[in-house]
Amino acid sequence: MISITDKTLQDLEFNTVLQTISERCNTEIGKQKALEIVPFKDKETLMNALLQTSEYLSSFSNNNAIPNHGFDNLTNDLKFLAIEDSFLEVGSFRKIATLSETVNVLLLFFKKFHEYYPKLNDKATQVEYTKYIIQKIDEVVDKYGEIKDNASPDLINIRRDMSLVRGKVNQSFGQAMSQYNSLGYLDEIKESFVENRRVLAVLAMYRRKVKGSILGSSKTGSIAYIEPEATLRYSRELSNLEYEEREEITRILKKLSNDIRPFLDLLKQYQEFLSDIDVVAAKAKYANKINGLLPTITTEKELFFRDAFHPILYLSNLEKKEKTFPQTIELNTENRIIVISGPNAGGKTISLKTIGLLQLMLQCGILIPVHERSKTFLFDRILTDIGDNQSIENHLSTYSYRLKNMNYFLKKCNGKTLFLIDEFGTGSDPELGGALAEIFLEEFYHREAFGIITTHYSNLKILANELPYASNANMLFDEKSLEPMYKLILGQAGSSFTFEVAQKNGIPFGLINRAKKKIEGGKVRFDKTIATLQKERSKLEKTSQNLKEEETKTREESKKMESINSKIQLKLERYQELYDANQRLIYMGQKVDDIAEKYFNNKDKKILIGEFLKIVEVENSKRKKASAKEIIVKKQEEKEVIKEVTIKVEEIRAEKKEKKLKAIPLEKPKVTIKVGDRVRMIDGKAIGTIDKIEKNKAVVNYGVFTSKVNLEQLEYVQAK
Repeated sequence: MISITDKTLQDLEFNTVLQTISERCNTEIGKQKALEIVPFKDKETLMNALLQTSEYLSSFSNNNAIPNHGFDNLTNDLKFLAIEDSFLEVGSFRKIATLSETVNVLLLFFKKFHEYYPKLNDKATQVEYTKYIIQKIDEVVDKYGEIKDNASPDLINIRRDMSLVRGKVNQSFGQAMSQYNSLGYLDEIKESFVENRRVLAVLAMYRRKVKGSILGSSKTGSIAYIEPEATLRYSRELSNLEYEEREEITRILKKLSNDIRPFLDLLKQYQEFLSDIDVVAAKAKYANKINGLLPTITTEKELFFRDAFHPILYLSNLEKKEKTFPQTIELNTENRIIVISGPNAGGKTISLKTIGLLQLMLQCGILIPVHERSKTFLFDRILTDIGDNQSIENHLSTYSYRLKNMNYFLKKCNGKTLFLIDEFGTGSDPELGGALAEIFLEEFYHREAFGIITTHYSNLKILANELPYASNANMLFDEKSLEPMYKLILGQAGSSFTFEVAQKNGIPFGLINRAKKKIEGGKVRFDKTIATLQKERSKLEKTSQNLKEEETKTREESKKMESINSKIQLKLERYQELYDANQRLIYMGQKVDDIAEKYFNNKDKKILIGEFLKIVEVENSKRKKASAKEIIVKKQEEKEVIKEVTIKVEEIRAEKKEKKLKAIPLEKPKVTIKVGDRVRMIDGKAIGTIDKIEKNKAVVNYGVFTSKVNLEQLEYVQAK
């Protein structure tokens, strides 16, 4: 059972977080629900809430955006529908149909994409899917929220009659207006409307000459508004039909209300479902804004928040375009309590509030701004004592109020408690208050509670150093400027830098020395030692940062080299495969050449076919039947390799050509080519014999074939 008091919620400014989430809701019910978020009582419900928010958050970055979940508040309409024999107005039914349609769309969507949104789908499967409500309402109400003409047979007839009578009203009125206008009885405006009825604007002096009913007059009395006698008869008929129409619509709405009334509980469930989705969506939008995520929830008692941001401070600084400093803190069974010390305005309280607020948010189903490798345990209680606790109502001083609070801590503190105390022990005599604070800290320690406290008291720093499962921490300060660096350093107490800060703020050096003499030498030495250690820590921190940056660069270079190496290896393998394939083809070519030579000598087709089939069978025995997909992939790979090889060959050829052009050619002596001389083509390799020379052309015999070539293209090799 999780128990968190209102005081803790107030101390950690949790309401500010809820207010921000509420502003991101689309519906009024959702906004109210967001403001009422409290810690979950059991782990299973909490995990469902966290995973639902995490799933919704993922929808912002994938292609399956969750449909709209907005709806109009139907709480009062549904209360009225619950009354027997009551009926809803037509506008309410349009809202009900929209509600049902929105739910149906979401239910189908979560069912379709259940792999992306398993927890949201689990929630959706608890809601019934039905089209009956929409069908019933669509039979009666159109998309504009008006009753359809065909909602009932009687309504069709009534509206048809109304249309005819309206035509007669307009016709009779038009005739009367033409008649009296020609007689000059009408004012310039000719007509007007009184009580939603069309009337003639008759000049007062002629009002007795116009037959009809006087419905009013102008402010000056110069115009009388008269409904013509012929029109009056049709208007009465129209009024009767309008009355019949209203009666028929009331009957239709009563019937529709009776049809929908059995679904009252389902409609309430629909509204509840959509408002819950609205809150989940708002929490996801908030998480997106603060870079929130779901850390690992462990069963072991440990808390490790890496790069944790205070969400309220983060959003505030984001608006101001200022930097927010994250904190890293760890609590476990080997280090249950941390005592943070150091000068004021260094960020001790913010660090304390950051841990408390993030843990509280998480236990309320809200994602938190931490590194993804963070993890935490779910505490049964979070106890806080932060800020000025002076109670005017109860006439209690700050110290009295804090003592009452400590008494409550002692009653509730156990192994599953997280306590957060700011400026522990202050409000009384430093020595006496410090002694009492020390006893309280020992008690919390022996009860195996987890906690973080901030203090200036040396005895508490010493105690934290002596207790095996407690440790000191401090907020890092720049050793030169004494400006806060807003970075929490674990394992070492912090100096208050009392005299150093005083000197920086212009307090005369003589006064500071006198103050030093007023206190014990040991205390000064102790504080000075801490200050020196803190300065050393600051230097080490900077060195460590530089080393980390160098390590990161080295890793990146190493990754690049590995990537290049793997690419080279892959290319070598492909080239080897291509070489092997080409060698096989050369071998096959030689075999075919041998068979062709045999056939040339013996002209035996049977031997030729037999030999050829033998080669084919041998080659096929080596082959493995590949699927169509594998063939396509292989061809693609071969194309890529051939493309790469072609590019390389072209590069090599271009390089050779360039070298040839650069090289100074040795002039060969000109030789007159005669019949019988052995020659070859310039830049060629095949050598042939000249059979005949005609004009500037020679017939060259290569043994297998002859070729006619220009003498200028031939190169002398050997005499006859």
